[in-house]
Amino acid sequence: MKAALVGADGGLLHQARRPTGRERGPDAVVADILDFAAELHAHGISRYGTPAAAAGVAVPGIIDEAEGVAVYAANLGWRDIPLRALLTERLGGIPVALGHDVRTGGLAEGRIGAGHGADRFLFVALGTGIAGAIGIDGRVEAGAHGFAGEIGHIVVRPGGAPCPCGQRGCLERSASASAVSEAWAAACGDPGADAADCAKAVESGDVRARQVWQEAVDALADGVVTALTLLDPRVLIIGGGLAEAGETLFTPLREAVRRRITFQKEPSLVPAALGDTAGCLGAGLLARDLIDDDSTHLSYSSHPSEVTT
Repeated sequence: MKAALVGADGGLLHQARRPTGRERGPDAVVADILDFAAELHAHGISRYGTPAAAAGVAVPGIIDEAEGVAVYAANLGWRDIPLRALLTERLGGIPVALGHDVRTGGLAEGRIGAGHGADRFLFVALGTGIAGAIGIDGRVEAGAHGFAGEIGHIVVRPGGAPCPCGQRGCLERSASASAVSEAWAAACGDPGADAADCAKAVESGDVRARQVWQEAVDALADGVVTALTLLDPRVLIIGGGLAEAGETLFTPLREAVRRRITFQKEPSLVPAALGDTAGCLGAGLLARDLIDDDSTHLSYSSHPSEVTT
């Protein structure tokens, strides 16, 4: 869990982190979120002499943003948690915004990060899975049912590897950090090898690594071009663990996308700028959206990171 006090100018006034502790069960995770928020709220009052004007919280899984309910998160083990109501009560009645972790991180990247100034952007996070955020005029589109941006479940390899979502050949089964790790571990014979090791092997000229890497890049390019065709973003922002490979990823990805586009306009394809603080900063932006633009109060933001097995 990452948390911060954010000032009226968007500056970070205080940051804190602690383990999510999901091994203790979903009720304990929720209790820790509430405790963490209350402690930060109290810190703001004692340090700055004024209570937070609003709060934002970003969590993984399926989110009902309108109702403020964390509907489901497999890795945290919770269902139908009325998180907004619980936080509002714990924080003395201040307004609370609830958001999806990747969409919230995308909001931060779009407004104050790599997509700053772009009217249309697509943020894609390459981590254990692959998820995205569709940015339009400073807002992130959640969709009619809260599923917008799930680019990881575009089928790019029909009949391919089964995905937990029930389909086969989903993008995240070929191009996520976990997929690359799995493929490289099999190729090199080291069960402990991961995507970062594969990237290093690519840089050193290993033929097997280059094949694994190129297959992932090609799958990613197929998914990206599908998204470009549908959304026509001005900026495409790539983040997550796999993006830490830098130009080892971005150079071949730009080339692969360029080979595939026909009538589509090539977007500016850039790395994410905010790192693992994006979700926390985005939660602060959600909180800020709840209060008047001329407010001089603080806002509280919290981002419980998804725990993966």
